[in-house]
Amino acid sequence: QVQLVESGGGLVQPGGSLTLSCTASAIIFDDMPMAWFRQAPGKQRDLVATITNIGKTTYDNSVRGRFTISRDNAKKMVYLQMNSLKPEDTAVYYCNHAIAHSGDFWGRGTQVTVSS
Repeated sequence: QVQLVESGGGLVQPGGSLTLSCTASAIIFDDMPMAWFRQAPGKQRDLVATITNIGKTTYDNSVRGRFTISRDNAKKMVYLQMNSLKPEDTAVYYCNHAIAHSGDFWGRGTQVTVSS
């Protein structure tokens, strides 16, 4: 069964922190680089961070130094620790394998809203 379930979003003030979690099915997760994406209202879905199955990471310039992606291969979970959040980080956040495109299976995402 194909599964992607994101959680951990919410409303946070600027400068605050959130940790997102994602549970993935084996067919998507095992031995695959995984990633977090985000889609702000009226905009396309953008890649935020990636992590290989051995833990090598990459980040978009807009989040480097503030966000940290990690994974637990035994639990088939991916995490995104977000610090120093800004209003422009407001979006729906999705996880998927790192080369996913719009035609692939996607979960419902989790809403992150940064506002005072």
